[in-house]
Amino acid sequence: MDHSHSHDHPNKKKVINRLARIIGHLNGIKTMVEDDVDCSEILIQLSAVRSALNNTGKIILNDHINHCLIHAYEEDDTEIIARLNDAVSKFLK
Repeated sequence: MDHSHSHDHPNKKKVINRLARIIGHLNGIKTMVEDDVDCSEILIQLSAVRSALNNTGKIILNDHINHCLIHAYEEDDTEIIARLNDAVSKFLK
């Protein structure tokens, strides 16, 4: 996706750090499965990862709204708005 503006989002480092923690958490869950940990505990951990992913998505969405959509509005770029609507729809499934 080629945009005519930069993607210097203010929360990039925060998102990268959160994703690294999520990956670590998933690796821990994989180990739990390999070690035959109780399914209830694994489900609880999977729920925590899902919540962390959703919260990370909210940060990205907030950055997008405050950065890309403002630019789209200024440039009257309806394509960016349409792509955001599509992405939000997929994110919320």
